[in-house]
Amino acid sequence: MDLDGLIRDRIRDVVDYPKPGVVFKDITPLLADHVAFAGVVDAIVNHHGRGTVDKIVGIEARGFILAAPIAYHFGAGFVPVRKKGKLPSATYERSYDLEYGTETIEVHADAFTPGERVLIVDDVLATGGTARAAADLVARGGAEVVGLSVLMELSFLGGRDRIGNLDVHSLVTV
Repeated sequence: MDLDGLIRDRIRDVVDYPKPGVVFKDITPLLADHVAFAGVVDAIVNHHGRGTVDKIVGIEARGFILAAPIAYHFGAGFVPVRKKGKLPSATYERSYDLEYGTETIEVHADAFTPGERVLIVDDVLATGGTARAAADLVARGGAEVVGLSVLMELSFLGGRDRIGNLDVHSLVTV
């Protein structure tokens, strides 16, 4: 089976989670399959090419799981972008709308050095709010966003259209 098939076969739809009307994309079956998980990490690293980024941003929470091994393979630093109130030092914050509410994310104010090249990694691109907010936080820290890589893009929610000129790399689009 090819990577696209592995990914599609190992993502479970959970209806009405976290609230009625939402179909949650559960990636835990994919993460439990070492071949599929390694394939996802390798595909993202290969798409961008080693040596092209200085930092990998992982968006809480499932983005952390993908971003950390990607950072390792790039020889890059890992920077967590977390929900408000979860980071222990001075932060920059950004609020945004998501498919089912409003959220605020933060990054440490000293996470980036001006001019660093940053790849943002998350599991799903839905409405684009989280990705746009993360990109704004990277820019506020003086770094350059070189792209956004996601496991899955939910194209029917139009997120790609809302995130501006970010270079988007999606392994699967539904």
